[in-house]
Amino acid sequence: MKYAPCSALLLAALLVLPTSNLLAQESEGTLEKIARTGEFLIGYRTDSSPLSFDDDKGQPSGYSVALCRLIAAGVKAHLGENEFQTKFIPLTSDERMSAVVNGKVDIECGSTTITLSRQEQVAFSLPTFVTGGSVVSLAGTGIQGLSGLSGKKIGVAKDTTTIEQLRSYLDQHAIDAEIVIVDDRIEGWNQLNEGDIAALASDQIVLIGLIMESPNPRRYSLDSEIFSYEPYGFVLRRNDADFRLVVDRALAQLYRSGGHADIFYKWIGRIGISVPPILAAMYQLNEIPE
Repeated sequence: MKYAPCSALLLAALLVLPTSNLLAQESEGTLEKIARTGEFLIGYRTDSSPLSFDDDKGQPSGYSVALCRLIAAGVKAHLGENEFQTKFIPLTSDERMSAVVNGKVDIECGSTTITLSRQEQVAFSLPTFVTGGSVVSLAGTGIQGLSGLSGKKIGVAKDTTTIEQLRSYLDQHAIDAEIVIVDDRIEGWNQLNEGDIAALASDQIVLIGLIMESPNPRRYSLDSEIFSYEPYGFVLRRNDADFRLVVDRALAQLYRSGGHADIFYKWIGRIGISVPPILAAMYQLNEIPE
């Protein structure tokens, strides 16, 4: 079948147009996207208290959410007259990376560990928190430390850095415990309470949050031993230096001002936990001057 010259040109233009539009969307920075759509989409975890969770009214709350509200103010100051609405989008653990990559959200604010392998897909803000992996068990079981879990089951949420960190620790210390992968921390918490697993492993700050929210915190025993290093950061799109600078500027300004202390004690220190030395060092090291 032959096409007239003008028809061939029209067909070529139609074939090129979708590709051109796609490339334009991919090259659009997050700040430009926010200005164009009038929405700043913040992804957050609903099950990572006291960092990121839904309160009793179903509203996004916690330490990380408070930091992201300050970042939204920084975005507003940067965009000036461009008005936008800030919307919080709940995310699960296994979709938090893809949600940023695919543009479902502009930033993920939760309890995500900064790793080099994850930076093959996404970028991270300045560090926002530092913790480490630990385990919680039922106080009545009398389990003392990770060594007391030999021959027992330890639950770990899928798609978390805790899995490999815990497996490595158990191997290095010849602890014959069985790792049970669960869908999320809530399922693991339920299995712990039902006796299906002897302990639940996660980042210590997340375990503290689960204990805080329980009807009877004294029912649980949190191991003070830390088996990993977990620096948290907010997840951003790769190759978006302008937006990352706005995010990092907001965090650095907060650390320099000392305002982070109020946020820490509101969401974490209220149960008597002081700022750990390693977290205090993180704040100080990221007081980047303007």
